[in-house]
Amino acid sequence: MGVPELDAPTTARSTRLRRLTAFCFVAVCLSFYLPVFLLDAFDEDDQHTVPIHAQQTLDKCRNLHTKPGPPPDFNLRTESDRFVPGTKATLLRNATIWTGRVDGLEIIKGDLLLDKGSIKGLGVVDAGVLAQYSAADLNTIDAEGAWVSPGIVDMHSHLGVDSAPELLGGDDTNSIKGLVLPWLRSIDGLNTHDDAYKLSISGGLTTAVVLPGSADAIGGQAFVIKLRPTDERSPSSMLLEPPFGLNGSDVDSSLPPRWRQMKHACGENPSRVYGGTRMDTIWAFRQGYETARKIKQSQDQYCDKATAGQWNGIGEFPEDLQWEALVDVLRGRVKVHNHCYEAVDLDGMVRITNEFKFHIAAFHHAHETYLVPDLLKKMYGGPPAVALFATNARYKREAYRGSEFAPSILADNDINVVMKSDHPVLNSRHLLYEAQQAHYYGLPAEIALRAVTTTPAFIMGQDHRIGTVREGYDADIVLWDSHPLALGAAPQQVWIDGIPQLDSPNVVKKPEAFQRVPKTPDFEKEKAAAIKYEGLPPLVPKKTSSTVVFTNVSSVFLREDNRIMQAMLPSADVNVVVKDGKLMCYACDVQESSTDAEYVNLQGGSVAPALISYGSPLGLEHIAAEASTSDGAVGDHLTAKQPAMLGGNGALIRAVDGLQYSTRDALIANRAGVTTGVVAPTSYGFLSGLSCAFSTGAAHKLEGGSVVKPITALHVSVSMSSSTSVSTQISALRKLLLGGGEGELGMAFRDVVDGVLPLIIDVSSADVMATLILLKAEVEQARNVKLQVTFAGATEAHLLAKEIGEAQIGVILNPSRPFPGTWESRRILPGPPISHYNAPGLLLENNVTVGIGIQEPWSARNTRFDVAWAALEMFGEISKADALALASTNLEKLLGLPSEDGDLVVTSGGDLLSMESKVAGIVSPRRGIVELMD
Repeated sequence: MGVPELDAPTTARSTRLRRLTAFCFVAVCLSFYLPVFLLDAFDEDDQHTVPIHAQQTLDKCRNLHTKPGPPPDFNLRTESDRFVPGTKATLLRNATIWTGRVDGLEIIKGDLLLDKGSIKGLGVVDAGVLAQYSAADLNTIDAEGAWVSPGIVDMHSHLGVDSAPELLGGDDTNSIKGLVLPWLRSIDGLNTHDDAYKLSISGGLTTAVVLPGSADAIGGQAFVIKLRPTDERSPSSMLLEPPFGLNGSDVDSSLPPRWRQMKHACGENPSRVYGGTRMDTIWAFRQGYETARKIKQSQDQYCDKATAGQWNGIGEFPEDLQWEALVDVLRGRVKVHNHCYEAVDLDGMVRITNEFKFHIAAFHHAHETYLVPDLLKKMYGGPPAVALFATNARYKREAYRGSEFAPSILADNDINVVMKSDHPVLNSRHLLYEAQQAHYYGLPAEIALRAVTTTPAFIMGQDHRIGTVREGYDADIVLWDSHPLALGAAPQQVWIDGIPQLDSPNVVKKPEAFQRVPKTPDFEKEKAAAIKYEGLPPLVPKKTSSTVVFTNVSSVFLREDNRIMQAMLPSADVNVVVKDGKLMCYACDVQESSTDAEYVNLQGGSVAPALISYGSPLGLEHIAAEASTSDGAVGDHLTAKQPAMLGGNGALIRAVDGLQYSTRDALIANRAGVTTGVVAPTSYGFLSGLSCAFSTGAAHKLEGGSVVKPITALHVSVSMSSSTSVSTQISALRKLLLGGGEGELGMAFRDVVDGVLPLIIDVSSADVMATLILLKAEVEQARNVKLQVTFAGATEAHLLAKEIGEAQIGVILNPSRPFPGTWESRRILPGPPISHYNAPGLLLENNVTVGIGIQEPWSARNTRFDVAWAALEMFGEISKADALALASTNLEKLLGLPSEDGDLVVTSGGDLLSMESKVAGIVSPRRGIVELMD
């Protein structure tokens, strides 16, 4: 049965009805849903509306994940960004070039072309390239085979922020506004008038990382500088590859970002400054990094939305100017330099890096890193480099276990080693000396040289342009007067950005032996002991009173009439016999000696008078920063009334009463040939007291020969840095010399006037010395006497060399290599290559008796190298015997020590002045023993 058909009229009405019904339905629906539909439509439009800043935002987001480094075409550059128009090209011919490449093993003999601030040719320079230069446009230098290296790079310096001379307002190293200050920047305190720039360049230094100090956990951002002066004369013009935006976090989307640098510190320094503990400091780190982590997370979430086109309500990019640098640390765009010493602190920092996922570029100072190499390898992102001193240690608890073998041990464990200055803690002019010492104690030569050139450049992210001699790299080059690892190596010329930095340099012609890598003595036993005893190996030598025969001796130096003379030997291989601490004979027949003698082969070694240390608190302290380990300081007679129990103003303190034996610095000095220490009471005022002389190898004061002389000299200080005027200090000294003193003090000055007791005046300023010279003449005329006076410190003594000689005043230069650290010591005689004379040489030429001293106990061990270095700078005008006298017989004369029965030092592998020799034993007539080093 089919469906019935409708007639036409009925069908039409039905269709209209359906249409009407549908229309009404649509109208009702539209009235209900239209507002919602329109809102959704507007929302959809809003989601796809691209804001004006979108591209900038997307660029910033993409850049967040771009790692720092040079642009891809950097090595195609035709000139350096630091090129100074008008700079002539330089061609170095016939050079021996240590490039720093191939793990430091590559040496090229040939030519070096410098132009437009970069290296244009190396080895064999194409004749066609040279044809492009006219004679007037090319400065050609014949190196005559001399060594060339990359410029020295200091990865830990405070140049410009801790300026010389030290003046109020001149120290911008530390802030004490809080433990975590990543927003601070060393560039904002960089002084372009620091007297040290020129000096450091004269030591071959071309680049430095200028760090904030270590008072804070996060002290702020550091900046890399080239040391040369610029026409602009501004701090900004000294910067090497600063961030594209020195303010904020601006980016250039067409280029990768540049590496940034930041200072961290843990351990004692933040705790001392803020009165907290290590726990407080670590929490401050975590709190700071958590703040940065949250900002980073919000940035990443923002960028996820922006990249997905979800612009609705996105707002501004989340950033904070105070914290942006620490956020960049978490993004792996900052080289973090961490002042950190002990295992406890190293462990804490390694844990923090793993908690917050960032890397530390280098631990600095880091005296215990050699004990925990496996811990370093647990750091997030791999092990850090370690930036070290060579021998500077034990100045505080954190440094007490420091070892001279640390660089070698770390290198054995595949840890990158950097030698640094911490300028002005150590004068960065002599940063290369740190590498020389590290090599002496076992660091391979190629690693030692890389430690002050290639490696720091790599660690700070600048190895694409500095630290290596390579075509296209910056023309930061040093032409040396000897092999760079030879003691006293000095530049013949330094180029920074292809610009020569030394005007008319004074070049010393060094002996042939200094033109090669020094041989390293065998310290394997000592290195193993450093690890075994966790930095505190036994230091007491093996004592013997029996006969000892030293064979294969090449030279003998002996005291004769208060001088040192070199004995004439029949051959270069003789025997020396000692018994009961006395030299029995040299070049003698061994058959005549006792059959039970102990034989020691010195392998071309030497016998010489032992050295004396003066100028530091050696023997009065164990750890400088720990008051509980030292004798302490005496009160100032000019500013405080002395206790009646001591005799009031007539009180006089004796150093012998505060002697401390078996300090590690004294024992190490003894093992380095310094067997006598002369020390005065520590004083920060006018009157110090009476010094004494002691044996550095003795166990205690009751041991025979432990006190060489209980009273040696009377010590005063006349300084512009005193809390009283110079004229007041001179007036007090005049009164005392003319008989105005009372009690023990008055008696001591009567002994000075009677010529029984030497007077040592610590003084730096030539103006004050001039006044003292007049005062000496005044007293001598009034009392009809001849005073025995010595100037100690004496940084500006060279300005009055003739007058000091005529006045018969002695001089103890302390330190032996000067630094303009204070206003009254700013007029230094720097020595080659800046000046022809060094201070010891000029004073000796004017008939002044000269001695060499030290300032800190740790450096007593280096006295032998100090005198050798001073002699090297004298253009061959001083013999080895006279060089040894600078720290032996000359000091005996100046400090009132007995010269008879003086100790002898026995070295193997060379004489005491050689950086290839090692102390093998001590012969002590006073103590009646021979000590042999294990």
